Amino acid sequence: MGATTEASVPQKLTSKGQATRARILEHAAELIYTHGVHATNNEQLRHAAGISGSQLNHYFPTKESLVLAVIEWQAERVLAFHRSERFTHFDSLGSLREWADHYIAYERSYQAGCSLGSLAAEIIKTDLDVHTELANVFQQWRDILRDGLERMQRVGHISAEADPTRLAHLLLSAFQGGMLLAQVARDITPLKDALQATIDHIQTFVISPAPTAGSPPPAK
Repeated sequence: MGATTEASVPQKLTSKGQATRARILEHAAELIYTHGVHATNNEQLRHAAGISGSQLNHYFPTKESLVLAVIEWQAERVLAFHRSERFTHFDSLGSLREWADHYIAYERSYQAGCSLGSLAAEIIKTDLDVHTELANVFQQWRDILRDGLERMQRVGHISAEADPTRLAHLLLSAFQGGMLLAQVARDITPLKDALQATIDHIQTFVISPAPTAGSPPPAK
């Protein structure tokens, strides 16, 4: 993910410094998720991360620099997971269903919700100048899904009538909305229904392979 000016990891951090910075970000993300941006203060963060005020100021001199870094840190975890080989780059209907099944089967999905979505919901309420960074993160996530759908289209698995960008938006919206409803209901069913219905819609664009010589006619 492209780094922002303030959120970038300092170039000359030692391994110990990198570990300290990562620990601060992990606790900051948890505090922001739990209490919100405005209710998260330096004292809470110093206590949670076990650091001094001078350490916190060294790595993050302003609240905006901290929030930007938290966005980048959390986003990198989510995007790296989606870019892994686990879902074979989302270039098949099976990989999309496997992705959906992963979250449907994950017992904390309806308890914790989407870590990145929940973080964004808290941060977007503030007057911090981080909206561009948040939009960029979700665009990258959408692009991972869109690129897979475009590959499916190029090799003839889905028809030319499909709009990969719109379908990727639909997948991401179903995921975020389903996660929120599942979290409210404390039941995974809304997420399951939203994702399965969306993938069923994508399946309507799947091109059936041409019958081979000698194949029986399709059942009527």
